[in-house]
Amino acid sequence: MGTARSPRFYAGAVILTLDSILVALVIYRVPYTKIDWDAYMSQVTGFLSGERNYEELEGDTGPLVYPAGFLYFYSGIQYITAGAVFPAQILFGLLYVINLGLVLWIYTRTEVPLWGLTLLMLSKRIHSIFVLRLFNDCIATTLTHASLILFLKHRWHLGLTVFSIAVSVKMNVLLYAPPLLLLLLKTLPIGGVITSISCAAFVQLVVGLPFLLVYPLAYISRSFNLGRVFIHFWSVNFKFIPEPWFVSKPFAVALLALHLVLLFLFAGYKWCKHEKSGAPKYKVKKSRKKKLTPDHIVTLLFTGNFIGIVCARSLHYQFYSWYFYTLPYLLWKTSYPTILRLILFAVIEICWNVYPSNSTSSVTLLFCHLILLWGLWSAPSEYPYVREVENEIKAQ
Repeated sequence: MGTARSPRFYAGAVILTLDSILVALVIYRVPYTKIDWDAYMSQVTGFLSGERNYEELEGDTGPLVYPAGFLYFYSGIQYITAGAVFPAQILFGLLYVINLGLVLWIYTRTEVPLWGLTLLMLSKRIHSIFVLRLFNDCIATTLTHASLILFLKHRWHLGLTVFSIAVSVKMNVLLYAPPLLLLLLKTLPIGGVITSISCAAFVQLVVGLPFLLVYPLAYISRSFNLGRVFIHFWSVNFKFIPEPWFVSKPFAVALLALHLVLLFLFAGYKWCKHEKSGAPKYKVKKSRKKKLTPDHIVTLLFTGNFIGIVCARSLHYQFYSWYFYTLPYLLWKTSYPTILRLILFAVIEICWNVYPSNSTSSVTLLFCHLILLWGLWSAPSEYPYVREVENEIKAQ
């Protein structure tokens, strides 16, 4: 017998419909902004012409710095659109709607209230990133959310495969890797952890193989360059830092150290709190693997990614897509009054729409990030595993 749909399901359907109309209006009425599209097409053209040396694949905005999955996706987009902007906007409009649908599916599996779902359609900057800029961040974000759905369905091997495809488009997705590894260790035996990670590694090998066979060092150094220094002008989060400090190695090392410390603190005192407190008082089938709750999976992944965002040396405007869709959920997980949650959301959105960014907007954004991070730290930790009381097990 089917179960009744929740009000959040119908709210999600309304949000998806209304935002689809809004996306169509944006495409038809708001002028396209040229940023990276021509560079993407130049890099794809070089790849399709037979070039396999990453040091030779460049566009008008610089060298190619993304893994090979980026080339495959944009080769397909170029084939469909013939490199024209307007049909590409339509494709990215469809991608926006698909991504929003995936996020709404994730949210309706948690207890996020209706105001949280509604916030997902209220970002001017996100609409711009998808349908007016056509950034590869949009593809990586959508694939990440698709993998999260598979994790919620406990399809860990397939989820890791899709997750790795997302990494092959843009490696910022690796911000999710630390909490994802912890989830694997919580729910799978060690053999399952190894085979699932092997699936992800195999994807990277297959994706990069045409380049690894001929110019392996060029491919690895360009597509997975962890020491890349971004331009100070485009920084949204640390514009108040003087440029000499911003580009310095000590600043980068300090942020990396802070990132690692925060991950260890959250893992030790928040994410594994219940495992440390002893065995649960609920009996579950001994033959059954530990099954994580949807809220625990989403909380760990979204929080771990957000910690990476807080500690990122530079956030460019398109990087907002890396964590915007997590904000309503993370705000809900805090114990703050709802009015404060909404104010934080609005101020963060305003900061991302200040162009060019300035010291005031970047300090304000960092302050909001820190308030949200403190709210997540001080919030109660949810019990991580699906609980079944003894009489429910006997009834099976």
